[in-house]
Amino acid sequence: MTPPKVSDIGTTAEASEAPPAVSLCAGETLPVLETLKNRPDFLRTAQGRRQGTGSFLVQGRARADGSGVVRVGFTASKKIGNAVARNRAKRRLRALARELLPALARAGWDYVIVAKPEATNSRDFNDMRADLATALASVHRGQV
Repeated sequence: MTPPKVSDIGTTAEASEAPPAVSLCAGETLPVLETLKNRPDFLRTAQGRRQGTGSFLVQGRARADGSGVVRVGFTASKKIGNAVARNRAKRRLRALARELLPALARAGWDYVIVAKPEATNSRDFNDMRADLATALASVHRGQV
């Protein structure tokens, strides 16, 4: 097989005139999401405020470090099922957090979302969105 000739190769692609797929309003900054990885961070967050929903439990705590970063952790115990079921539950919770936390979370807070047996894997994703929005509003209620 012979390689194509230089003349057979098309011209380079030009930039599209269409607007970008993702845009932010001027001056609008969303908090940066980081993942909780250390046990002491999970334990400190468990001592904060909490709100249960039909799909999961949300725990939240304001940090005193003055950072604008939102940190989130995910927990799925063996009550959820085998490793496949636990990983599926955590994947669904991560997708939910990526979608909603940038808009609803408060900068400088830690959150832990705990999966519930049966409910996290079987509940409709739109219902889970509503659950997270309600739970975050409840966790933030009365907080500055």
